[in-house]
Amino acid sequence: MTTAAQPARQYAVGSLVHARGREWVVLPDSTPDLLVLRPLGGADDDIAGVLPGLETVVHATFAPPTPSDLGDQQAAGLLRTALRIGFRSGAGPFRSLASIAVDPRPYQLVPLLMALRQDTVRLLIADDVGIGKTVEAGLIAAELLAQGDARGLVVLCSPALAEQWRAELYGKFGVDARLVLPSTIGRLERETPYGQSVFRPDGAYVVSTDFIKSPRHREDFLRNCPDLVIVDEAHSCVSDSTVGASARSSQQRYALLRALADRTDRHLLLVTATPHSGKEEPFRRLIGLLDDRLAAVPLDTDAGRRLLAEFFVQRRRADIREDFQDGAHFPSSRDTAETAYTLHRDYKKLLDEVLSYARETVRAADGALQQRQRWWSTLALLRTLSSSPAAAVQSLNTRAGVEEADTPAEADRTGERTVSDPADSETPESADAVPGTRLPTATGAEADGTEVDAEADDEEKARLVAMAESAKKLYGPTRDAKLKKLIATVSDLLDQGYRPIVFCRYIATADYAADHLRKALNKKGTDHPVAVASVTGELSPDQRVTRIAELTGTDEEGNPAPERRVLVATDCLSEGVNLQESFDAVLHYDLAWNPTRHEQREGRVDRFGQRTDVVKALTLYGADNPVDGIVLNVLLRKHERIRRATGISVPVPQESESAMQAVFEGLILRGERSAYEQEGLFAQEEVAEQLEIAWQSSAEREKRYRSRYAQLTIKKDEVAAEVDEVRAALGTGEEVRDFTRRALGALRGMPAATKQGGFTAHTDALPQGLRDTVSHALGPRHPRPVVFHDAPSAPRGEAALTRTDPVVAAVARFVLDAALDDAGKVPEWQRPARRCGVVRTKAVERNTTLLLVRHRFQLNLPARDGSVREQLAEDARVVAYRGRPDAPVWLPEDEAVALLEARATQNTDPKFATEHIAEILAALPAIMPELRDQSAELGRTLEASHRRVRTASRARLAGLKVVPQGDPDILGVYHYRPAPTFPQGVGA
Repeated sequence: MTTAAQPARQYAVGSLVHARGREWVVLPDSTPDLLVLRPLGGADDDIAGVLPGLETVVHATFAPPTPSDLGDQQAAGLLRTALRIGFRSGAGPFRSLASIAVDPRPYQLVPLLMALRQDTVRLLIADDVGIGKTVEAGLIAAELLAQGDARGLVVLCSPALAEQWRAELYGKFGVDARLVLPSTIGRLERETPYGQSVFRPDGAYVVSTDFIKSPRHREDFLRNCPDLVIVDEAHSCVSDSTVGASARSSQQRYALLRALADRTDRHLLLVTATPHSGKEEPFRRLIGLLDDRLAAVPLDTDAGRRLLAEFFVQRRRADIREDFQDGAHFPSSRDTAETAYTLHRDYKKLLDEVLSYARETVRAADGALQQRQRWWSTLALLRTLSSSPAAAVQSLNTRAGVEEADTPAEADRTGERTVSDPADSETPESADAVPGTRLPTATGAEADGTEVDAEADDEEKARLVAMAESAKKLYGPTRDAKLKKLIATVSDLLDQGYRPIVFCRYIATADYAADHLRKALNKKGTDHPVAVASVTGELSPDQRVTRIAELTGTDEEGNPAPERRVLVATDCLSEGVNLQESFDAVLHYDLAWNPTRHEQREGRVDRFGQRTDVVKALTLYGADNPVDGIVLNVLLRKHERIRRATGISVPVPQESESAMQAVFEGLILRGERSAYEQEGLFAQEEVAEQLEIAWQSSAEREKRYRSRYAQLTIKKDEVAAEVDEVRAALGTGEEVRDFTRRALGALRGMPAATKQGGFTAHTDALPQGLRDTVSHALGPRHPRPVVFHDAPSAPRGEAALTRTDPVVAAVARFVLDAALDDAGKVPEWQRPARRCGVVRTKAVERNTTLLLVRHRFQLNLPARDGSVREQLAEDARVVAYRGRPDAPVWLPEDEAVALLEARATQNTDPKFATEHIAEILAALPAIMPELRDQSAELGRTLEASHRRVRTASRARLAGLKVVPQGDPDILGVYHYRPAPTFPQGVGA
């Protein structure tokens, strides 16, 4: 490296300087008084500020290789890939792709392009469960931050998903966010200087929505909130709750979002797989956060739908299936089936008794209020008994929530929220408690206190106690046919190699099922024990994560998780939680009274990152249970028929609740039980048919409207070429896989292929610095040897063969640093990549020289506010010429790249190689003009690429410019000489 003193001046972004005894690259945000610098070849963690007025700073040029730094035939390829993997400021139009640890599918870039069209980003991302909404929101956030259009980021989510969001932001997008929860706020406040806010506009945070909405913290948050907000499960912030604490909570969430949205320059991303509950008002409130016009515009007109389309992106699985034809981990199909059982005679007897009790108590009600209270309490008993005897016993010993209602309407609202599964209910994470059955009986209603009333009171109490005792006798697979069928079904799934999740409606049922599964699957003498765990709303979000980790992760001694495992859960895990790495089947032990809940459950395993090609989803139901018959026939089967017929999955219409009540009334009040033994024969068949007509009409209308969504005007082909170009410049997947295996082999990692296409490597013999970095990335108890997956993602403690995986990045950083360091500082075996080489090979017919060149550019990118921001970009290219440096014949790029695969066919004398490469190095100044021209041409190509993407996204173009910075850096020089051929045969 050479340096030359310069007068004080403003250094251009991307230029090289020498300070503090080393070389640096000048980064954006530098001023004449303060230079923001990154070490040459360093990472963002090494960025420093230097004051030119106090420290010596001079321009620098990159030193060429030295003749003594000779490597073998692999040296050039290893150095090139190590350099490209290390780029965190790529030159392509998607600025964030160089610094994120995810390889986005083409469809996941569509919301990003929609966002780039807007001055202030306002989007509702409503893609199907499991196809990557988190990645899509993360891509937009990463790009806004990379381009400087956003200074900070906050994610609002439920506390149950906070840690997952934090891990996703850090692991995939390099954003180190602080958790703001009731459990962390005390520590955060203690760490914050007195009088200052925990929040900073340029910070990154993951915040519990329910915590921050409270008056104590809300105003401080609004004053200091960053300018980019992501709202996860946004539908829960506008739910149509109108009862007590639930209503207040919903109103506070919406008021918080409304206040955030009122600042017109704040970017807002709303994320939900269920934007429309079937009720119009909550949906209007949701889209009204994006643009005030959407709160009132008629959506059944072309103008209304086109306006909505500017802010709304929604794709179904069928829309994006083609993007997973290249082997990416996404299930090819979902194998669904219904599994029936027949009630045991004792269970059937108790169910009949409960139906008789329900009929009698509702008919005998005194007044409309008491009738609605008794209706909901008996419906709760029917549903809990259909779930499990354990849930029924708890319900019979718990006071009914509708007891506090003052009007029939209030009783209905409370009953719908606690007994049913309304489409617009709030997050289900705490909605798994058993609803009560007990109500004040005769003495509470009759003021005269007659003997008859007391006698009736005692009789009813005795009847409830007797039913509870009967339910207790049903515990276990002998009399509980549903439990018996569960044990057999789970056992079959395990034998087929599946790892199932069993979803239950109630905490009591989940604990009951888990306990019996644990005993039945691990009987004495069992050859293959099964690990069983339950996760319910009784556990805090942190406890849920720990419970799942105990089931699926390594133990304290580093032993891997058992392959035969079962998770039993309530719907506290049905939204947002990623379980696809550890499970691949879902069994609905209890039928949800809302088809959307089934989709959410199945979406825990049928999602991006799932390694099992065909996931399973089984629905358990009682063939002779009228409650199950109603739910199946009125809701679940109709929903599936409509989805298959139209290809569209739409929410249950608002009429569904009245239809369900009408059908249950037929069962309870009129005793029309035989009508449920055949599908379609209902006491209120007309109501059910009207529901299906409304449902079908909604699906057909949605199918027509979707043709107007803005996402369909963005052709993936428009960005596919640009994405491929960026990926190629950063290192293809095959290149990354080959580099990692070769580098670890050279560094004594002893890679060994696996049946799944990846490989394993040992870390014990790696160089100390690299070994420590790998251990930090994977965790101290990671499995040994380390498993490298040929996939875009990997389970905890393992690595994915992608350029931004922390372990792969650590290997690349080590190889690059060792190659650029002075040879005497690092042992020879720890330098698999070298900056020079002379190879005799049959791959060339004339002397050919290959150069590994790094280009640096200053990007002038138009910002949304009309200004132009300076950005640093880097690119690495290989070029090659035939002949001598003073008369080179330059090769096409594909021929130059092909030389990286050339193999030596004859040894080269070290003395000859050193002398010859010295001559080539001495002549490098002669080819620098050509390299400058190539740098200028590459700059023009990159500028054209930026223009194409900005044109496709309708972003600003004024001021866009790509300017090369200084001479290109020659990192490596490799000379290929024809291997001599010798005549063969007798006369040779």
